Amino acid sequence: MTLGVRAIALDDGGRVFLVRHSYLPGFHLPGGGVERGETAIVSLMRELKEEGGLEAVETPSLLGLYYNPRHSRRDHVALYLVRGVRQTKPRAPDWEIAESGFFPLDDLPAGATPSTRARIAEYLRQTPSAHVW
Repeated sequence: MTLGVRAIALDDGGRVFLVRHSYLPGFHLPGGGVERGETAIVSLMRELKEEGGLEAVETPSLLGLYYNPRHSRRDHVALYLVRGVRQTKPRAPDWEIAESGFFPLDDLPAGATPSTRARIAEYLRQTPSAHVW
């Protein structure tokens, strides 16, 4: 099994942080793979820092665990809610992250992926997760 982490990372204004990778279409929730020897939370904090220069003020809370068959038949994603994130240093575009920023939850960028929109809608409605990413 492989495990990834993603975050609905909200700033004090309630805006969500999204990233657009150079190698994938669309805007995504920040995150990535859990490395050998890392806990999911340590991995999440590392990814938030790497992808957005973000620092968590509050302890992340687990929203759900999803099966991600688009990546592989063995992949799962742990989705966390992280409130009160701060960007300690703006993320300049590079070979991995083409664009990133905070967006109002009710005005996501046109390129937000269906999975990104679905996870945010689940959070806003506080409905059960779909269990499939």
